[in-house]
Amino acid sequence: MNQDQVKAALLSIEDAPLDFTVIFSGKKSRKVNGLYKPESREIIIHNRNFTDAGSGDNLLLYTAIHEYAHHLHACSRGGKLSARAHTAEFRAILHSLLEKAEARSVYRNVYSGSAELTELTETIRRKYLRENGVLMKELGQSLLKAGELCTAIGGRFEDYVERILCIPHLAADMAIKMYRYDLNPATGPDNMRFLAGLKNGEERAAAEQALLGGKSPDTVKTAVRRPTEPVLPVHAPTEEAIREKLEKEKQRLERTIGALSKRLTEVERELGAH
Repeated sequence: MNQDQVKAALLSIEDAPLDFTVIFSGKKSRKVNGLYKPESREIIIHNRNFTDAGSGDNLLLYTAIHEYAHHLHACSRGGKLSARAHTAEFRAILHSLLEKAEARSVYRNVYSGSAELTELTETIRRKYLRENGVLMKELGQSLLKAGELCTAIGGRFEDYVERILCIPHLAADMAIKMYRYDLNPATGPDNMRFLAGLKNGEERAAAEQALLGGKSPDTVKTAVRRPTEPVLPVHAPTEEAIREKLEKEKQRLERTIGALSKRLTEVERELGAH
């Protein structure tokens, strides 16, 4: 695949509010397969990392989709990204893109093609995720009983949890909620902790069904999370905004140069004194 074909494939999955460029670096990198530059809206792919004739294009496309998710995330925030790029919101965008790409045969889901991996996946779900979920619910039930016994003998349940069982009281509270809310252990203990933290019953039930339906945890968390910061409007930066940004950067550089020049003079004077 060439750069134009990759860009066309990305646009066939989902259109982007802001234009972008796909660049093949022509290099091989041991650190990353690709990166995204929000300032120039460039998706850079180290295409020499993908040399296998059979799976190379598919892995290259995965990298392109990953970086495209960064671009769409940046678009939703006015063309900028925070220092922490791999947030739950980003992963929700990435997982949505991968689902669409698989449905449109742009990207191939390789996980279902291995009988051995499929069998192991079912073992992990059944033996570890579900069984651990069952144990967490049973723990919650036992903790409720322990609370009743503590009250009967005049003891504080929180003190019993922290000093006798030696577990954080928040962990105990979560286990009790898992039992009280009758959460489905098939979601696994980590997802059960997330569900137990949802106070709204309808929201909790919808989130549980989404997880059981195969949605990723980040997708579900992003859907139920209340926004903590306003989402900036999507628009390309104006010439005035670009000029203003450059003027501010120029002023900062001038201040830095002035401070360094002053310090250089002081150092030279001290050297002359010795």
